[in-house]
Amino acid sequence: MSGRPFLIGLTGSMGMGKSTTAQMFRDEGIPVWDADAAVHRMYERGGAAVAPIGRIYPDALVDGAVDRARLKRVIAGDPGALARLEAVVHPLLAEDRETFLAGLETDIAVLDFPLLLESGADRLVDMVLVVSVPEKVQKERILARGTMDRATLETILARQMPDSEKRARADLVIETTDMESTRHAVRELLRGIRENA
Repeated sequence: MSGRPFLIGLTGSMGMGKSTTAQMFRDEGIPVWDADAAVHRMYERGGAAVAPIGRIYPDALVDGAVDRARLKRVIAGDPGALARLEAVVHPLLAEDRETFLAGLETDIAVLDFPLLLESGADRLVDMVLVVSVPEKVQKERILARGTMDRATLETILARQMPDSEKRARADLVIETTDMESTRHAVRELLRGIRENA
């Protein structure tokens, strides 16, 4: 196949069903680039981000890898740390994404990117797809994981782009309140893209 595939930028706030929706695209045979997975690879021993992060935050490294818990503590204690970290990680993410795209032989691909809109990466895609559920459902899902308390959740959500803004900037919003309707929406989206190609 010649030419670039149609790129869907998949995003949504935490607890909105983004990972589940990304898997539904994979189930339909669509290649998915996962920004979070790329960061995990970069933070592992020998990963592309280890040396540059180690130069600016040596305390964040343990056994030749970036320790996410230590890195969070560094960021919490230094107002400028997040911007410096992003200056290291974002170019590496862009490189990883380009490597993924260069190897594709497909008509459609998905970029699964939590910060798609915040980072300006929405300029790279043909369609912005936002997954969403009502706020009550979102919070119930996150708290059910047992990984954070309500106060921590509220702090994180307050720092993120509001769901209403993401929805307003989307080309399409898929409500992920149940698996069946979400899978149907994914299949309908792919059918529509191919019919209009």
